[in-house]
Amino acid sequence: MKHSLAGRAWPNATAAVLALGFLFPVYWMFNTAFKPTRDIISEDPVWFPFHGTLEHFTTAVRAPNFWILAGNSVLVTVFAVGLSLVIALCGAFALTRMRFRGRKGILLTFMVAQMAPWEVMVISIYLIVRDADLLNSLLPLTCFYMLMVLPFTLLTLRGYVAAVPMELEESAMVDGCSRRQAFLKVVFPLLAPGLMATSLFGFITAWNEFPLVLVLNKEPATGTLPLWLSQFQTQFGDDWGATMAAASIFAVPILVLFLFLQRKAVGGLTSGAVKG
Repeated sequence: MKHSLAGRAWPNATAAVLALGFLFPVYWMFNTAFKPTRDIISEDPVWFPFHGTLEHFTTAVRAPNFWILAGNSVLVTVFAVGLSLVIALCGAFALTRMRFRGRKGILLTFMVAQMAPWEVMVISIYLIVRDADLLNSLLPLTCFYMLMVLPFTLLTLRGYVAAVPMELEESAMVDGCSRRQAFLKVVFPLLAPGLMATSLFGFITAWNEFPLVLVLNKEPATGTLPLWLSQFQTQFGDDWGATMAAASIFAVPILVLFLFLQRKAVGGLTSGAVKG
């Protein structure tokens, strides 16, 4: 019994140390956001701002075009993730349930696209968008963000679709459902964990993307919130209080979405669904 407890103690202690290491920057960001300026520039670190202030948050939300850029970020991210989920779900179902020539080549193409860094294609993307006269528009951002998250989304959903037994669809079709009805009424509800996991990844990717919007959308009112984060400077240098407050505001939607999906994305929905 003692050996068993000791064996569990080391992994738990290691996990706790790693968790603290990852959480500390987040804590320090929120901590700095609530500190008065005198505490931020103080040589002695203030670990807990007992006399916190909302001044930096006020400065952040009153920055030029904040609400416009926030709306742009939400619009582009939601449409990009939604489109990628629809396309990837159809593609994953076709690649898993159907047999056709070139199927492995398509999978290989998506794997290579997943490995390729998008930053190396920024110049090509810029030239395409410029020639199409779509600079400073949200449409190319939405399309390219969708393409960024599509390979991972398709490859992940393919695994979830493959985990759903075909016997469920066949039983539904025997009972009178068409293939489309069997997919919508039987398979689709069982894919909820996969859809939520991939939508979370897609949301984080599109929400945080910076280089592409920096190149394509230079007009102040056509950008997204990552550009807004880079503008908190004064004649004395960076305004760290406002910067940390802006970063906190920027991180809140991701934290809320993660907490929501963490409760909903429960695996094992297909366990025991097929009788032996």
